[in-house]
Amino acid sequence: MNETENPWKIVSQKNIYDNPWIHVTEYDVINPTGGKGIYGKVHFKNIAVGIIPLDDEMNIWIVGQYRFTINQYSWEIPEGGGIVGTDPLEAAKRELREETGLVAAKWTETMRLYLSNSVSDELCIVFLAQQLQLKNAMPEETEKILVKKIPFSEAYQMVQEGIITDAISVAAIQKIRLMINEGLL
Repeated sequence: MNETENPWKIVSQKNIYDNPWIHVTEYDVINPTGGKGIYGKVHFKNIAVGIIPLDDEMNIWIVGQYRFTINQYSWEIPEGGGIVGTDPLEAAKRELREETGLVAAKWTETMRLYLSNSVSDELCIVFLAQQLQLKNAMPEETEKILVKKIPFSEAYQMVQEGIITDAISVAAIQKIRLMINEGLL
């Protein structure tokens, strides 16, 4: 098998669901071993962004909110999205200000990841935000958010203890920890 060759063959497809954020398509396929089957794909109309706001004293801001989809409270890094085709950095700046009230003078893209590539094409870009200034938060009407400023080491411990379980947050905090350990921060 060649890693650039697609072994899946699409026989037919039908649109199942569409709203302003996602589009769901069901495909009749021939799978890589030649068998017939179906495959569902969730297409995200937004690109996800995650932000690690880190100050000079190695403090991070995390946000907590009740997540409808998992029916539980979740501590996370500030996150959101922007329409595919628009500048993800602008979306990150907007989300950081909305959720925490922070504005950053320095931005660094730290990673890109697909959040659940077995069923979705959702791409996330994570940014490190530094040289922070506190302004007023402006959460959206659907967001009831708690904001906590904590030492980065505490956020890392929350990941290790399974308190922070959001995929973007876990990956981003692990990446920043690696950067700290390598002397890059």
